[in-house]
Amino acid sequence: MGMITYTIDNRLYINVTNKCTNSCIFCIRNSERGLGEGYDLWLEKDPTAEEILLEIKDPQKYDEIVFCGYGEPLIRVDVVIEVAKKLKEITSVPLRVNTNGHASYIHKKNVPQLLSGIIDRISISLNAPNKERYNEICRPFAEDIYDHVIEFIKESKKYIKEVWVSCVDIISKEEIEECRKIAQKLGVNFKLRAYEE
Repeated sequence: MGMITYTIDNRLYINVTNKCTNSCIFCIRNSERGLGEGYDLWLEKDPTAEEILLEIKDPQKYDEIVFCGYGEPLIRVDVVIEVAKKLKEITSVPLRVNTNGHASYIHKKNVPQLLSGIIDRISISLNAPNKERYNEICRPFAEDIYDHVIEFIKESKKYIKEVWVSCVDIISKEEIEECRKIAQKLGVNFKLRAYEE
């Protein structure tokens, strides 16, 4: 069984699933190095909420706890909610979700609203300034998903305290600026992520 939790820079990351609705050309899963030596994130099976919570011995010692890993955590939104609720009872450490923003479309419900009050920060991967480029770079499971990602960002702003939109620096400077402008227009924070080969 791969690692359910791992630590980087005093942040605890929770590897909820290896399943993903994108097949991004820059995905860390595609590189032989992955996250680096000592990080085996390939899961034999998705962990239960109980298994995740058993791994977190002392949540208070971290700067942040992040639902992330080698997949799209909100594919398993019920598990994320269950774990986040339990953590909120025992720690004041901020909880973050890293997501591709597909969850509301997948589950046919307003996922940011479900995360309200339990998730403090959300980081949504935009990665492209329009649908055509998004489909080229992220290779999503549904080719009209881009508009749903934008909608997910708008909804997140209503329900979650701190919202970030990110893109990877494999796109052109012009496209990065367009993504930055989209974030600005939506009233959320913008972060540029470095592509690691």
